[in-house]
Amino acid sequence: MALTIPAPSREDRAADAPGVVVLAGGCFWCVEAVYLDLAGVTRVVSGYTGGAAETANYRAVCGGATGHAEAVEIHYDPARLSFGRLLQVFFAVAHDPTQHNRQGNDVGTQYRSAIFTLNDAQAVMARDYVAQLNQAGVFDGPIATEITPLTHFYLAEDTHQDYARQHPDQPYICMVAQPKVEKLHARFPQLLRKI
Repeated sequence: MALTIPAPSREDRAADAPGVVVLAGGCFWCVEAVYLDLAGVTRVVSGYTGGAAETANYRAVCGGATGHAEAVEIHYDPARLSFGRLLQVFFAVAHDPTQHNRQGNDVGTQYRSAIFTLNDAQAVMARDYVAQLNQAGVFDGPIATEITPLTHFYLAEDTHQDYARQHPDQPYICMVAQPKVEKLHARFPQLLRKI
């Protein structure tokens, strides 16, 4: 049975001011694939955040000791989509927010659930929304999502950009990313980009 994840109880235009949100929810290939299908999203890039510049590369990050999370930087049009709606998709579709330092078989701090905020309004909204979802008992356990200010976002290597679309038959994409995209289409048809 599909969980019903309510939208945030409030919106804040100040949270939308940058028109950017940075989220980490496991493998960035999968999170990127979800957000690329949303109307109002203008660009999604995969990258690393939480660690130092010299360790912001796939080989180092996969080792799990860099402090980085695999993350996506989502650029969007606030006239068409809100920070709150992007968070709703994050919790409802993009990952399992109750898993600590992992997503399924991907284990390590680089796969942690995190919202990297760009301003105080995003931080307040994210904290309020997590509290709202925990209070409503939407998930079987408490939400493990970290909420922390963004310091730097480092672009991932070109091979990781738009990976799911470029490799639709790759087994990991078929087993992990594609089901999330299908869940997005089933739960949020009103938010989808028109083809």
